[in-house]
Amino acid sequence: MLFHFRDQFPQLNKHWERYLPYQQRKEVAAKTVLLEEGKVSQRYIFIEKGCVRLFFNNHGDDKTVQFFFENEGLTSIDSFVNNLPSQFTIETIEPSVLLLLPKRYVMQLMDELVHETGFMQIMLRLSAQRQTHYINEFVSSIRNTPEQRYRRLLEEKPQIIQRVAQHYIASYLGVSSVHLSRIKSKLAKGNLHF
Repeated sequence: MLFHFRDQFPQLNKHWERYLPYQQRKEVAAKTVLLEEGKVSQRYIFIEKGCVRLFFNNHGDDKTVQFFFENEGLTSIDSFVNNLPSQFTIETIEPSVLLLLPKRYVMQLMDELVHETGFMQIMLRLSAQRQTHYINEFVSSIRNTPEQRYRRLLEEKPQIIQRVAQHYIASYLGVSSVHLSRIKSKLAKGNLHF
């Protein structure tokens, strides 16, 4: 199903089921662009299988903002909600199986769900979790060294280290691939001090 919080709230199943016919299930190759920076987001993306990254172009260099894996959903939210050009590109980095729901059906579904008891609390909690994630990432990018951020990835998000190519991880950490190789080498030798 499209929305990753469906299983947590089975009382909403009657609504989800009505939108199954409008979802497009798509198998795509790695490096498939799902939304281009500067275009308006017109669909919600749910990852059934695979890995997707959100990034922007900074004077010719890709800057990865976040990775998404199985059972996670995404879109360029400001673009999607406010009909603005996206500040981000969304691209698969593994062969992926996606469920796509056009914006008009997402909006219809939200209009229905807003009247369900407890739904607004669900949305507020999910929104707060996402906002907290981005604030923590922002603060970490200022406060912590790339070495500390890499160590945090190892501890908290090992699937990124295991599944994502080194140049994307370097982009996410804000370092060159060469610098990331040095960090990994020091860590392997036990020479990183925090």
